[in-house]
Amino acid sequence: MNILILGAAGQIARLLTDSLLQQTDHHLVLYARNAGQRLKVSQTDRLKVITGDFTDEDALKAAMKNIDLVYVNAMGDVEAASSIVAAMDHAGVKRVIVASILGIYDEVPGAFGSWNKRMVGNARIKQQAKSVGIIEIPRLNYTILRLTWLYNENNHKGYIVTEKGNPFEGAQVTRQAVCQLIMDIIEDTTGKFNKTSLGVSEPNTNWDKPSFY
Repeated sequence: MNILILGAAGQIARLLTDSLLQQTDHHLVLYARNAGQRLKVSQTDRLKVITGDFTDEDALKAAMKNIDLVYVNAMGDVEAASSIVAAMDHAGVKRVIVASILGIYDEVPGAFGSWNKRMVGNARIKQQAKSVGIIEIPRLNYTILRLTWLYNENNHKGYIVTEKGNPFEGAQVTRQAVCQLIMDIIEDTTGKFNKTSLGVSEPNTNWDKPSFY
C-alpha cells in the first residue's frame, strides 16, 4: 500500500511513520512544511519526503500520485480541507483518515464537556467542525478520529472508541495509543472503520478533566 502522511512533522505522524516502517512493508510519502529541515528520516526506498503546504493544491495533487490512503495529522483549516479533498478527487484517492478534536458534534457531556469548551474555545471547535464536514462526505471513504486530550507514555497503547451519535467518553489518551489505532485502521480488512467518526480516548478516564491538568 502507498500511504501519504500530511503533516508528517507532527508528533503522532512521526510515531506512525516509525511504526509503519518497522511493522509493515507499505511505502510512505511524508508531506510537511520545510520537510527537509524538520524530518530526519533514515534513507529507505520505501519513503519519499515532500515539502508543501496543506493549501497548495498543486503540490498536494503531485504528492497523491499512486496513493492508496491519506492520513491527515491535523484538521483545523477549512481552506486546507478543501484543497485536500480537491487533490484527492483529482488523483482518484478515496480512503482518508483524519485527526480532529473532541466536541465537534457537541457530543461531550457533563463537567468534562464544559471544561473542554472553556479550554479549546468555541471558535476552534467550530473551525474543526467545518473542516471535518468537508471530509465527511459520501464520495470519500473516511475515518474521522475525534481525539481527546493527548499526552505521551511509551508502551501505553490502550484505547477505546465511541461512535458518532453517542456521548464522548474519556478525558485523555496517549499519542502512542492513537498511533496504534491508526495502525489498526490501516491494517483492517473488514471495513468496520469505513465511513465512521470515532471518539478516541483511554479506558477508565471518565473524569472532569485530564489527570495532567
